[in-house]
Amino acid sequence: MSVVETDVKIKLNSTIIPTDGESEKYEMWLSGTFIKKSGKTYLRYVEELEEKKIRTTVKLGDKQALILRSGGVKMRLPFNASQDERGHYDTQFGTLPIITRTHQLAHEYHEESLISGTFNVQYDLIISGQSVGKYTLEIQYSEGQK
Repeated sequence: MSVVETDVKIKLNSTIIPTDGESEKYEMWLSGTFIKKSGKTYLRYVEELEEKKIRTTVKLGDKQALILRSGGVKMRLPFNASQDERGHYDTQFGTLPIITRTHQLAHEYHEESLISGTFNVQYDLIISGQSVGKYTLEIQYSEGQK
């Protein structure tokens, strides 16, 4: 089984439109690793949020995808273009079950000379049967010049 690991630059854009409240937009530039293993593709990176390190792995796909976060935030966020998915978010008070309702999911990937790609997902986050907001996440990644 061959495993390909390549350092990549990552641009992460996130938009949150809460059910009640103002919309929020975030943009982050990160360094990470692109991994191709057993026909699946992954991105790994570390975010720093309020002095906490959050290790994130994104399993990329255009029908199904998964975001796993550990460290400062512990979360399992699955996406499926054809059905709602159950995930969880760990808080200091315990584990909160969450549901993702995916509206759009796409992964475009190129590896002609340098690896690059774009991952997009739009979803509703549902907690206790209620949507708490609409979320859009776009991740662009590209291999740095040697």
